[in-house]
Amino acid sequence: MSPLPRESETAAPPSTLVTAAELNARIRDLWADGQLPDDRRSEYEALVLKWAAALEHVDRAA
Repeated sequence: MSPLPRESETAAPPSTLVTAAELNARIRDLWADGQLPDDRRSEYEALVLKWAAALEHVDRAA
């Protein structure tokens, strides 16, 4: 048995998936004025992790 969950166990329902492009747009919005406000840093970090996971998901699907 693999220690990693199968894709079917980790996949979210399609209605809750956010695309890498949507996450990228949200990340860019945070940097709209060329600076990342300190109070938005945790949001930025969470979005970057989700973006990376979305890219990984796309790579596995291809």
